[in-house]
Amino acid sequence: MTTNVIEQRMVPSTTGNLIHGAFRYDLFIWLVSLGREQAYREKTLNLAGLKSGELVLDIGCGTGTLAIAAKRRVGPAGRVYGIDPSPEMIARARKKAKKACVEVTFENAVAEKMPFTGGTFDAVLATVMLHHLGRKARQQCACEMRRVLKPGGRVLAVDFGGSSREGRSLLSHIHRHGHVKLPELIAVLNEAGLKSVESGAVGINDLQFVLAAAPSGA
Repeated sequence: MTTNVIEQRMVPSTTGNLIHGAFRYDLFIWLVSLGREQAYREKTLNLAGLKSGELVLDIGCGTGTLAIAAKRRVGPAGRVYGIDPSPEMIARARKKAKKACVEVTFENAVAEKMPFTGGTFDAVLATVMLHHLGRKARQQCACEMRRVLKPGGRVLAVDFGGSSREGRSLLSHIHRHGHVKLPELIAVLNEAGLKSVESGAVGINDLQFVLAAAPSGA
């Protein structure tokens, strides 16, 4: 199934922040979604416009919850891959998928150099992960997203839009997250050759989204 999709290579190290606590990460996502994780997942997949039969990549997939939901959305004819630099996250993601009887391919890999052939995916998801990358790594990630997308494929980027200094919420005590303001999200995708087609507030916490597309004639 993975022939001509995943390239066998050594996993390089990431310059971004690496999360090791899989349970803590799940707690973080629950807090981000204000206890409405299922609604958050469905809203995210709706924004991405996933369809039956599509090939989808979830970058910084964490413990795999969104990738598993994406697989259910694309159905038996579709395929979903998730990558994360943390071995602990990938191990938990694989256990979740096995328990849910859902076939998702999870790989230990970094966003700056993805182990996939070019022009593979219909959609790429980058949710609540870009703030973990520095400016240079963020641009490398955007270029990699552009590379692995099919012509006309799309990227959904979701991240915190407000300043990490604003407020002292319970969330800020649990996880000192960074932020990537909406104009920055749009700019980094545009610089990689991905055209923003829709953007705005997700409607949960201070999360913002950008839906961008690769040129159809590429």
